[in-house]
Amino acid sequence: MPLTLATVTPGEPEIFASIQGEGPSAWRPSVFVRLSRCNLACVWCDTAYTWRFSGPDAFERKANQVVQSVAETAERILALRGDRLVVTGGEPLLQAPALARLLALLPGMHVEIETNGTVAPPPALDGLVHQYNVSPKLTHSGNPAALALVPERLSAFAADSRTFFKFVVASEADLAEVAELQHRYAIPSERLFVMPEGTDSATLRSRSAWLAQACLDRGWRLSDRLHIHLYGDTRGT
Repeated sequence: MPLTLATVTPGEPEIFASIQGEGPSAWRPSVFVRLSRCNLACVWCDTAYTWRFSGPDAFERKANQVVQSVAETAERILALRGDRLVVTGGEPLLQAPALARLLALLPGMHVEIETNGTVAPPPALDGLVHQYNVSPKLTHSGNPAALALVPERLSAFAADSRTFFKFVVASEADLAEVAELQHRYAIPSERLFVMPEGTDSATLRSRSAWLAQACLDRGWRLSDRLHIHLYGDTRGT
C-alpha cells in the first residue's frame, strides 16, 4: 500500500528539511513529510490543500495530492540526511499501515507524529514512534466536539509520557476550554502547550502577548510558530 502525500508543487511530494517551528522540539533541525487527507475540517486550517477537495474554496486534488511508494518516500527522506523525522498532515494516522512500513525503513531516526488526537495508532506503528504532538481541536475550529474530542483517545494520549498536547488558541475565550480539557484528562502542565492561531507574524505576536500571561498564571507552556516568522505561510518550510 503506497502513501498519499501533499505536494509542494504539482507532482512533487512535500518532503523537506527545515527547523521545527512548534511545540517541544522547536528550533530542532528536522525532516518533514506531509501526508494528505484529514478526518476533520478546521475553518482556519493552514494546510487545507491536504483535504479540502470539494465545496467552496476547494483545492484541485490532482495538483495537491500525489501517491508514492513507501520505498521511494523513504529514499527521499534519507537523502535529506536528518536524524529527526516529523510526520504531519492532514491527519497522518489515517495512513497508519503504510506509515508503519515507512518508519521500519528509517532505523535510527527520532520520529514525531503530529496528530489531531482522534485516531488510535495501531501497535505496529506505535512501537516505532518516539513522540506524539497531539493537537485537539477546540470549539472555534468549527468541528463538532463528538468528532474532534474523542474521550478514549484523549485519555490514552494523556496517559502516554511520549505525548505533548498543543492547543491552538484564537481568543481568550478559548483558555477556559483548554483548562477544562486539562482537568478532565489529567494532562500534566509540562506537556501542555498553547499556541496562537495565525499565519502572519503580526497576528502571532499580538496573540502571544496575552497567551504568555495565561501560561504564567496556569503553568502551561507557550509555543510560537517559528517557521511563519522565518519563511511566511508557505509550503515546504
